[in-house]
Amino acid sequence: MTEQDLMDPKRQPTLAGVERAAQKIAAILPPTPLLPLTVEGRTIWCKAECLQPIGAFKIRGAWHRLTDLTDEQRPRGVVAFSSGNHAQGVAWAARRLGIPAIIVMPEDAPRAKLDNTRALRAEVVAYDRMSGSREQLAADLAAKSGAVVVPSFDDPWIVEGQGSCGVEMREQMLALTGSMPDQVVVCCGGGGLSSGSTLANPDARIVVVEPEGWDDMKRSLEGGTIVPVGDNPPATECDALQTLRVAPITFDILKARNALGLSVTQDEVHHAMRVAFAQLHLVLEPGGAVALAAILAGKIPLTDHTAITLSGGNVDAQLYAKVITGG
Repeated sequence: MTEQDLMDPKRQPTLAGVERAAQKIAAILPPTPLLPLTVEGRTIWCKAECLQPIGAFKIRGAWHRLTDLTDEQRPRGVVAFSSGNHAQGVAWAARRLGIPAIIVMPEDAPRAKLDNTRALRAEVVAYDRMSGSREQLAADLAAKSGAVVVPSFDDPWIVEGQGSCGVEMREQMLALTGSMPDQVVVCCGGGGLSSGSTLANPDARIVVVEPEGWDDMKRSLEGGTIVPVGDNPPATECDALQTLRVAPITFDILKARNALGLSVTQDEVHHAMRVAFAQLHLVLEPGGAVALAAILAGKIPLTDHTAITLSGGNVDAQLYAKVITGG
């Protein structure tokens, strides 16, 4: 692939791109831990992305994308849209690289995510999640300044960058167990992490997990075509996974690998958050706990080499205290 091909925003993500992203991430950040957890007498391996500098895996795709901006693009800045984790990833990368950043965020985003994004010196523009179009708002803002739009999952750089998590996971499992993952269970919103992890682990069974009522990837995989979230979806604490419609770039990768989609309830998510706290000593946000929730609920047959993502830990203190104490 030529340098011109690499800069094409319409290109497809590749394993080579995932490996390149992994090298870029390794140059600035240590790998997050891969922690063992015993479930029903078997060991599963938990990738603690909640320990990233911004508390979530989104730092990966943001760094891969922003470091590939041209010298002409950088001064014009970037515009992103996110409920909080992608927002913080883009803001972190932009601040480190000296690139202006505007982030479109829903008005009901967790306070911790809003505050953290502003603390990283990004400009935050709020919108109504259920009535506004974050994509259109971001496009309008970018058009005014000539900034580059950095989507949260519908982008080849983002998919490849998130896939660097899967590269680390596979290399850590090989070092710890002598084998690579034969099953990878991934928290899923738009599918950037799950599709990137799919590319990084070509021989593993892929399982994606979403919250009930927001399981559009699950239903899309079952039907063989993209199905959006239905009208009046239920309230969910998994704000990071509230994607109304997945994109062809992520869906096609998962469909081609016959990925399995599952959904979990709020009670199952709460149980997973408590287990992560008690046994792994980790703080997980609801959206970052759905893969573990599916495992603990017995929805996935365990294998000898199952790996899962604990994708984020940015949760408001009051909600977390309520969940952990069972209040």
